[in-house]
Amino acid sequence: MKENKQPRPGRGLSDAIADGVIEGRNAVIEALRTGTTIDKIYLLKGETDSALGHIASTARSRGIVVVDADRRKLDGMSLTHSHQGVIALCAVQEYVTPDEILRLAREKGETPLVVVCDELTDPHNLGAVIRTAECAGAHGVIIPKRRSAGITAIVQKTSAGAVSHLPVARVANISSLLQQLKDEGLWIFGADASGDRSLYEADLKGPAAIVIGSEGDGMGRLVRENCDFLVRIPMHGKINSLNASAAAAILLYEAVRQRL
Repeated sequence: MKENKQPRPGRGLSDAIADGVIEGRNAVIEALRTGTTIDKIYLLKGETDSALGHIASTARSRGIVVVDADRRKLDGMSLTHSHQGVIALCAVQEYVTPDEILRLAREKGETPLVVVCDELTDPHNLGAVIRTAECAGAHGVIIPKRRSAGITAIVQKTSAGAVSHLPVARVANISSLLQQLKDEGLWIFGADASGDRSLYEADLKGPAAIVIGSEGDGMGRLVRENCDFLVRIPMHGKINSLNASAAAAILLYEAVRQRL
């Protein structure tokens, strides 16, 4: 059955925040004015309207990612069919910093285990990774600001609430982040089908960051080059790749097994 996207009677800003989607110029301006936690704002590409320009400049000044989108994309995202060229996606919780994730591990007296997602754009995949990471006892997940799903209502639902228990950090550059993690003593393990060693030959008992690439292209070149080890998951069937969240689950639970 197709989802009914007809506007709901009396839909106000609080309803939109609950759904994770804020549409329309006045609604987005009000959300920015009241300090609503916004993950991303999508603006109609090529539009020169002054209200949209004000939204873009205000958002960027607050570190909110602004994305140019064509009308078809906005129409597909809209719940009201009245987006007026702007849609904001709410973040369901505040992001932390990578340092806060590492501090959490130290406070627990545990060896750090972090998951780094390189441009996972499907919110269902990201939610599944966060759910598995929380169940496996990882200390946090790190995602890039751009070309990635954020911690929206869809991710919250897919994670079965795990986003409320697991810190998520967002950074401008994943390659720079990996160097920072190395400086903190973590070993970087990238999941790669062409990796030079099997997952089961990797030593995941020490401080580790597991890098999961995007759904279609895997890790970017610079991200791959910044990994200490590229590990492959043995594949014995006719299909030669796994869903990103399934790959994350296999690597995380091998780390759990080794740490028992």
